[in-house]
Amino acid sequence: MRQTDVVIIGAGPCGLFQVFELGLQGLKAVVIDSLDRAGGQCINLYPGKPVYDIPAIPAISAEDLTGRLLSQIAPFEPEFFFNETVAGIYGDAGAFQVSCTSGLRIQAKAVVIASGAGAFKPVQLKLAGIDVLRERSLFYQVKCPEQHRDKHVVILGGGDSALDWALQLEKIAASITLIHRTDRFRAQPASVKKMMQLCSDLKMQFFQGRVVEYSALQGELKSIKVAGRDGIVRRMELDHLLVFFGLSATSKQFGQWQLEQQFNQIVVDTQRFGTSREGIYAVGDINWYPGKRKLILSGFHEAALAAFAIKEQLLPGKKAYLQYTTTSPLMHQRLGVHPDISDLID
Repeated sequence: MRQTDVVIIGAGPCGLFQVFELGLQGLKAVVIDSLDRAGGQCINLYPGKPVYDIPAIPAISAEDLTGRLLSQIAPFEPEFFFNETVAGIYGDAGAFQVSCTSGLRIQAKAVVIASGAGAFKPVQLKLAGIDVLRERSLFYQVKCPEQHRDKHVVILGGGDSALDWALQLEKIAASITLIHRTDRFRAQPASVKKMMQLCSDLKMQFFQGRVVEYSALQGELKSIKVAGRDGIVRRMELDHLLVFFGLSATSKQFGQWQLEQQFNQIVVDTQRFGTSREGIYAVGDINWYPGKRKLILSGFHEAALAAFAIKEQLLPGKKAYLQYTTTSPLMHQRLGVHPDISDLID
């Protein structure tokens, strides 16, 4: 069984920053996430869209923000486990066992839940047997746009992710067809307008309907059948099918972990961001307290205070004193930086 100081459930921005704050306290962390990479909901739903409310950074994409956070925590060498769903948290403060549905078990002294709205999974296309084509010709996210270069691509969905990727991949794909059940979209009006203009210019197609059948050969999609709103079923040939129906989240397990909840969020105090169960903390969108605002900035603040609380939990009777990264030799040592880095700052 693996052992660590703290298990962090969730690898979104707040979970990643929690690694940093724990590292400054000299604590090691293991990070578990149900998705297949770091970044959480924001990198899976809108990786290229700008985020404007990160201090000192006027605009940054979710993808770049995740990359910078990963670089920031690199000195602390966290261990990541992706595609893992936590089944239970057993034991007491100082001696928890975090168990995943895969059989993975990790022993930790404290646990931080930073899982946003819960464990996320892409909402899947409900066609029998089609999931065996996943990551070959069926995709629920775009990891590498170049993978779709010169391909005939069909995109399903009517939200920002579907529109954003339709507009981006139109530049490199052999063809783009967007299919949505209606002409009412849940995307930015500017994106819808641009998509419609590309359709008018015959650079892509939009079709109202839903996929009802598919055909595949040797593990690759060859065609789909689409039932249109006019009642006609049409056959479309394609190379890749991209599905953006959103992400489904569950917070049902929190009750099973004996954690007090309010509005499907975990109740915490605002001094330690501790939950109703000693030794378990919650930061970011998953927690609730009076005046809570679901902002990345708020989650960063919560992660900092939780790290101090965890340090004091692990060293009873001793206060975790604030040390500034600008001047503290101990902080420099933990970060692996030279005390005088003025030559790196212009």
